[in-house]
Amino acid sequence: MTTASPLPQDPAPTGRVLVVDDEPMVREVVIRYLERYGHDVAVADDGAVALHLFEQGGFDCVVLDLMLPTMDGLTVLRRIRGMATTPVILLTALGDEADRVLGLELGADDYVVKPFSPRELTARVASVLRRAGPTTSAASRQFDGLQIDEVAREVHRDGRLVELTRREFDLLACLTRSPRRVFTRGQLLEQVWDSSPEWQDPATVTVHVGHLRQKIEDDPARPRRIVTVRGVGYRFEP
Repeated sequence: MTTASPLPQDPAPTGRVLVVDDEPMVREVVIRYLERYGHDVAVADDGAVALHLFEQGGFDCVVLDLMLPTMDGLTVLRRIRGMATTPVILLTALGDEADRVLGLELGADDYVVKPFSPRELTARVASVLRRAGPTTSAASRQFDGLQIDEVAREVHRDGRLVELTRREFDLLACLTRSPRRVFTRGQLLEQVWDSSPEWQDPATVTVHVGHLRQKIEDDPARPRRIVTVRGVGYRFEP
């Protein structure tokens, strides 16, 4: 790793980043730099843990080492691409050209060769976030006239406050943290209702989605924001 360089003066997009690497020193340096640039960072030291964290949703970028215990990085990348289009940056060894090419073919957005400059990695994270558009895990998000503020717990539609119940707000917040990701009713029950025994009926999700559509859709009968994926669940279309 190279020595630290001054932070750039130009503002860069920030987001929630999942760092996956089994080398403690690499994780420590990457975390320190990403947090220094304003990112919210979560870490995993093997592929299985990384997938479990990713399935919880809310990540704007993944920094993924290819050489991992339990499950290799390319397998993790395949699984991620089966769930979402979240930007992925690969960390690869100098001689792993074939793996880098395969990773890019599988949908990786960029790669950095070890040993690397932490400042270069943060620049590449900023670049993929910029290409992906506004980060979606931020406290305030806006989608075509719909604004969600998680700090104030307020939703505005075309500038007008939308009155939501606690569960309706939490459901919308969960869906909008990971646009286009499909959530099953079971996943939404776990994340929004905390798997409380009194909320184990998947119909609970269906009813609340219906109420939410009445409040945020132009035509609730033909929803374009909260879309049903038949036989699976729901996704938010930005």
